[in-house]
Amino acid sequence: MAPLIGGWAYIQCRIAAWACPAGHVAATRFFLFCPRSFAMPRFPLPLLSALLAAGLLAACSSTPEDKTAGWSTDKIYSEARDELNGGAYDKAIPLLEKLEGRAAGTPLAQQAQLEKAFAQYKSGEKAQAIATLDRFMKLHPASPAFDYALYLKGLVNFNENLGLFSWISRQDLSERDQKAAKDSFESFRELVTRFPESRYSPDARLRMTYIVNSLAQYEVHVARYYYDHGAYVAAVARAQTAIADYKEVPATEEALYILVRSYDALGMTQLRDDARRVLEASYPNSNLLKSGFKSEENPWWKFW
Repeated sequence: MAPLIGGWAYIQCRIAAWACPAGHVAATRFFLFCPRSFAMPRFPLPLLSALLAAGLLAACSSTPEDKTAGWSTDKIYSEARDELNGGAYDKAIPLLEKLEGRAAGTPLAQQAQLEKAFAQYKSGEKAQAIATLDRFMKLHPASPAFDYALYLKGLVNFNENLGLFSWISRQDLSERDQKAAKDSFESFRELVTRFPESRYSPDARLRMTYIVNSLAQYEVHVARYYYDHGAYVAAVARAQTAIADYKEVPATEEALYILVRSYDALGMTQLRDDARRVLEASYPNSNLLKSGFKSEENPWWKFW
């Protein structure tokens, strides 16, 4: 009498499934029909092994064919560029990965890395794009394209709507993460410091100014949010952060005004008067002390 399917057959099947992931399907089907229990049917072990091997080999034979197998590196790059130019970034990425591997150690491989990072950025794969750029800068610190890598890293983290439309989504501004904006600023700062004559530096400087203004305005938005909700101590703290961390930015005027109003609400008259004197000296034509917050009469976000 042939032995029952037992532990050894089960182990064989699990090892085979591990060795070939596609074979996991065949193994699963086998156990669906032949559960490991006392009611298992009886099969000779050699026959079982042959059946499993045939099923696993059939499953593994369905591996997709690599259409680039016979292509030259130039052809792969040409195809990848066509996909990039057509906006098919998801199709360009695997081609550039192939090119990076086959042209390893050459300038073409470096170019493939940078263009893959760009494609990942345009596809919305920001984390992957940052990882690709960090790897490029680590492997090629002397590359003539290092300035572009810094610029692209800044772009990946750059958000043109930074802090400006937060009220529309009705998010608590104190919970919004500004790390990406700060990382973007650092990449641009390194670019303009190390490569002041780079073709990318003028745009990087403009973006740095925008980021600083936006981050300062973000702090003021948070301060106003706290003030509107009666959290005057927190409002003072965020207004002071805007004033201390971001010099000579438009948001400073409103930050000072929030200090005046918050100190007044807290009954801290000396600090209120000090803040008022600074506001009047720094912004002699300020209308805030006369008319208050621009949004107080018609808080536009309440209509959303």
